[in-house]
Amino acid sequence: MRNRLVALVAAAAFPILAAAPAPVRPRAGKPEILRISEVKPGMQGVAWTVFAGSEPEAIPVEIIGVWKNAWGPKQDVILAKLGGKAQRTNVAGGMSGSPVYIDGKLVGAVALRLSVFSPDAICGITPIELMLEINDFDETRPSDARTPDRAQPDAPSRSSVLTPIETPLSFAGFHESVLREFGPLFQQLGVTPVQGGATAAMASTKPGPGAANALQPGEAISAVLVSGDMSVSSLGTVTYNDGKRVLAFGHSFFNLGPTDMPIAKAEVLTTLSSQFQPNKFANATEIVGALRQDRHSGIMGLLGAEARMIPVSVKVRSFADDNTVRKEKDLHFSVFVHQKWTPYLMMFTLFNSISGLNDFADEATYRLSGKVEMEGQANLSLATMLAPSEMPVPAPMLLAGWWGDKFNRLYLNAVKTPRLKRVDATIDLLPARRIATIENAWTSATEVEAGSEVPVKVFLRPYRGERIERNLKVKLPAGMPKGEHRILLSDAETLNRMQSAASAVNRFMDLKETVSLLNQERSNNKLYVSLVEARPTVYSDDKTMPSLPASVLNVMQSGRAGNRTFVTSAESAAEQLAIPFDLVVSGSQSLRIIVK
Repeated sequence: MRNRLVALVAAAAFPILAAAPAPVRPRAGKPEILRISEVKPGMQGVAWTVFAGSEPEAIPVEIIGVWKNAWGPKQDVILAKLGGKAQRTNVAGGMSGSPVYIDGKLVGAVALRLSVFSPDAICGITPIELMLEINDFDETRPSDARTPDRAQPDAPSRSSVLTPIETPLSFAGFHESVLREFGPLFQQLGVTPVQGGATAAMASTKPGPGAANALQPGEAISAVLVSGDMSVSSLGTVTYNDGKRVLAFGHSFFNLGPTDMPIAKAEVLTTLSSQFQPNKFANATEIVGALRQDRHSGIMGLLGAEARMIPVSVKVRSFADDNTVRKEKDLHFSVFVHQKWTPYLMMFTLFNSISGLNDFADEATYRLSGKVEMEGQANLSLATMLAPSEMPVPAPMLLAGWWGDKFNRLYLNAVKTPRLKRVDATIDLLPARRIATIENAWTSATEVEAGSEVPVKVFLRPYRGERIERNLKVKLPAGMPKGEHRILLSDAETLNRMQSAASAVNRFMDLKETVSLLNQERSNNKLYVSLVEARPTVYSDDKTMPSLPASVLNVMQSGRAGNRTFVTSAESAAEQLAIPFDLVVSGSQSLRIIVK
């Protein structure tokens, strides 16, 4: 009775406090901004992020204070402590860009974290004022862009320094071996590779019909490097959406500056709680626009815009001993267009295409033929074979590196940037290690006449089995000068070497000449027969000028421009025959002949 009386007195003495209203989820539209000058310690706010599914949830936020110039001159960072579910998950990868509101005003994006081991979920907030400046330097390209050629080993982590939240990079349709081989490079570029997923809608690079209403503040966003049967996409959170323009991350993706990359919606599967590496795991679901800026303070994309990508088709066929196709698969995907990233993406998507399909383990031989269709240029045709060797690098990786190098030579052209329409490749997996070395050569005729035919025998030693013998006849030109000459029987590399050296020394080779030179490269599954004379050859760009008189060579050397150079050889090799083999040919042999 006494307790009831006390309760009644208390109820009369104090007004009944209504429960705090639930925060209202933000929607697209230009929000009111809370400037950093108005932010004070102790302020209470709310952040929005997705923990599972596609609906963002509210997280309590308490402002600790403003860290002056923490991220550069006049670039302050707001320190805050996250509550709610974030206390359990900590500041997780994929939270980058989670919008923070105080009294309904947008403050900025959760983008940085102070420590992975701290029991407090302390984060750094990039002020929205800084993010809205993302277009102020539209014409520049950051000098510190993170591209594969600039990957560096991780520096020792310092727990007392604010660092951008790691961006989970989701690999869908990739074998574990690919992540093992290429994962360290992505980690060095500030992203965390994880196995993930993507829906069938990602097969199209065009924005879906609901793109205009996509990517509301607090929802998950993906920036897409590869889409289709295999996909690579980053994960972050939308900070701002004014109905057309979207801001996210609160820090850079790769700091590429002006760019053109698809952006997509994402569905979060779960958020892993961890004191070491908390991360979101998600599926990219549907492309809805294009990324236009990737800068220090965030990324900016346009809803409904379409990013240009390169369609790639890869057919992989597995052959039996009787040379019939045992099984095959077709892969179709599209690759992000960028001078430094496209060659690398081509390389590891090709590596993934043949990973897990090696039916013959170490004894498989890989035969590749490819075609690159280009706008305003001749098409590029590529062919090679690779077999296992005693080198520590496996044949699939060597093949992928060879493939990526061709695109690297295209995209690093100093005169013109290529525009690729599509890429097609066929990879055949052949049983056994199909390699042979040119072991010996012989001719019964060492003194010959110009215009005659010289009989030649050549012997090749395969990896296993009996040696291979070929009989052939070399036709000598009618005007061949008298004296000593050589018949050269060689692999492709021997003949390609001088042309490759010529292209390497000329930094100003046009794209047309680069394509022509690549198309001239000889295939390594052939034995080449050449006549070699002791007269100089000049290699310039994609041109070969054999048997030059000394007087012409002297004029060329004295009159060449400083920005154009060429390579000379003391001999001239005129190719006479190319004998195909269904194996990799290596080595060379010379036969001395005297023309009477």
